[in-house]
Amino acid sequence: MRRFMPGLRPLVLCLLALGPGARVYAQQPATASQVLRLMGCRFELTAVATTDTIAWQAIRAGVAEIQRIERLISSWDENSQTSAINRNAGVQPMRVDRELYDLIYRAKKVSQLTHGAFDISFASMDKIWHFDGTMLSLPTPEAVAEARQYINWQDIELNPTAQTVFLRRAGMKIGFGAIGKGYAANRAKALLQALPGVQGGLVNASGDLISWGTPPTDAGWVIKIADPKNKHQVLGWLQIGDMAVVTSGDYERYLEFDGVRYAHIIDPRTGYPTTGIKSVTVVCPDAELADALATSVFVLGKTAGLELVNQLKGVACLIVTDDDELFSSTDLQLNYYSSSTNN
Repeated sequence: MRRFMPGLRPLVLCLLALGPGARVYAQQPATASQVLRLMGCRFELTAVATTDTIAWQAIRAGVAEIQRIERLISSWDENSQTSAINRNAGVQPMRVDRELYDLIYRAKKVSQLTHGAFDISFASMDKIWHFDGTMLSLPTPEAVAEARQYINWQDIELNPTAQTVFLRRAGMKIGFGAIGKGYAANRAKALLQALPGVQGGLVNASGDLISWGTPPTDAGWVIKIADPKNKHQVLGWLQIGDMAVVTSGDYERYLEFDGVRYAHIIDPRTGYPTTGIKSVTVVCPDAELADALATSVFVLGKTAGLELVNQLKGVACLIVTDDDELFSSTDLQLNYYSSSTNN
């Protein structure tokens, strides 16, 4: 699973330009867009509003909301509530804001759904695996096993009455690298959507993307999905409305030893990086859920991952394997640039 790092999400966003003869709005809405670094990665926020002033006010409000969420959930900020939970692992429960409590509750629900393929207590592995180019060899099986013993989503104890979180074993840690950016995108969307005069928008959290409402042009919100073999090329595209599209890929951050490619996503059931898949794209109405499911499918693998997604209403996905084969769920509506799709 992931920490907040740049380059984790290989999704390319493109708003198609108006072509010749295309219909033009009688009065074009005002659009503001900003790209900046938040939560350790690239964010892009776009707001469509009745005036330029309102559009830029919306952008500033969205940025402030994401910064607020980062202060709450960051495991790297020693002053965050998440860090307080980790420091008190095996010691005592910690009372937290309802917002953080609910996020952890939902994360545990995904762990239950995926039989542990998704697990926010993966963070105990952060001293074992490094995907920044510093690792010269694989960690020993003993080191992996030692860190792996602290991963268990069932040892994250929640008390709804006291609103506390307790990690039952000393040495446990939680981290939101596999769900936090999706949650931040959801929250920024909700805030912008509620502002008077804002007609539509898009939040792209380094590939955790959600859009809603009126797009800037008649072409709509058009999302292009990068080819893992060459991120500057495109496999296909989606035209979406109120929807989230999340892509997880291993081709920008990975390890390779003895001809074996290890993704930056850790399988919490084994303590080792995943193999076999280059990228997973999940489409559903909720960016937080899509974020968690993209990681889960990576861990579960092609067959079990597709089986899971096909059981979930309103969720679709695309998988690209290490052999560059494409596999899609039954409900995916993707416009391909080639005919190399396998169902």
